Amino acid sequence: MRQVCNLIPAFLVSKLARKFGCDKQARTYSPWSHVVSLIYGQLTHALSLHDICDALRNHRGSLSTIRGATAPCRNTFSNANRRRDPRMAEELFWKVLEHLQRVSPGFGGRNRYGKLPSRFRRAIHAVDSTVIQLVANCMDWAKHRRRKAAAKCHLRLNMQNMLPSFAIVDTAKENDAKRARELCAGLQSGEIVVFDKAYIDYEHLHDLDKRGVAWVTRAKSNMGCRVVKKRLRKPEGKILRDDEVLLKGQSSRGKYPKRFRRIKALVEVDGKEKEMVFITNQMEWAASSICDLYRCRWSIEVFFKQLKQTLQLCDFIGHNERAVKWQVWIALLTYVLLKYLAYLSNWHHSLNRIWTMIRGVLWSRLALIKLLQSYGTANGCYRALGRPEQAYLPGFAPT
Repeated sequence: MRQVCNLIPAFLVSKLARKFGCDKQARTYSPWSHVVSLIYGQLTHALSLHDICDALRNHRGSLSTIRGATAPCRNTFSNANRRRDPRMAEELFWKVLEHLQRVSPGFGGRNRYGKLPSRFRRAIHAVDSTVIQLVANCMDWAKHRRRKAAAKCHLRLNMQNMLPSFAIVDTAKENDAKRARELCAGLQSGEIVVFDKAYIDYEHLHDLDKRGVAWVTRAKSNMGCRVVKKRLRKPEGKILRDDEVLLKGQSSRGKYPKRFRRIKALVEVDGKEKEMVFITNQMEWAASSICDLYRCRWSIEVFFKQLKQTLQLCDFIGHNERAVKWQVWIALLTYVLLKYLAYLSNWHHSLNRIWTMIRGVLWSRLALIKLLQSYGTANGCYRALGRPEQAYLPGFAPT
């Protein structure tokens, strides 16, 4: 536990606590102890405040070695989650990520999404959101239907290193398209962004085009457009059509006056081929490259799956908005710490397995990196290594 928490710079938490006024609300329970308690809750899948408080109290001796962290009482922990500004957790996440990438420039370099086409040398980003289900009768602030409540995490993921580049945690009331500008604000000229049709806003797409950002998405079923130029006379392989089009509607045309490409292709989904229509502002790339790029958008779904399966984002230890945001941002911080430990130890297994490995030895006095490097029965790969003698029948020696 101490080795995981020590990846966070010693000065950072106290500096951010002063910036957001959290130090003034900390007479007996410091912001550092608060962060450590929440990280412990993520690493152990704690189900309640009592779960975290009782466990930390039973290990108060080991806990005190983590830069003097202390175990909280149940009410003290609850008040800290409810009153302290979650923007501190948000900035802590980005500062720690920046610090780890500065200390280890190669961090994330080999975490490239496996199905990402190698021919693209530009930075490629995937934009999407995930819904975090909450309890409607306890969380009125997040109610977006009569009997449902949910928070939503909008994310821009760098597919080259599978690390977040920008994130927004808010209620699920707003349409995804309203968050598109914020998510793509930091994109530079020459970069590529891929998103689902829920984020389509023609005015925003035109702004991305003017900034030199290449975008790829799926076309909405009700998109009205007329063909200006046919780039493909007859179907080639799985590419059925490749046209340059202009929007028809006066309102839509005013938002995006330029022509763009519309590609209809056969895409395999669950073992069956399905027709999909893609749109992009890139006029030079092959149609197959556009389809491959959109297929790689699945990387952000893989990221959300890892996050929800590994960390504690199903059971919340607080019901108000600040407590939920604290837990979500600390979950993202814990994810980055686990990925960094995997990088340092040259981990070849899944994120879920490194989490279960660390959880099992959380209070043990072991060298964590050496332990992770020695994990498994075979060195260098997560599969059992085959030996040459296994290819021969018993009793027959190789010649």
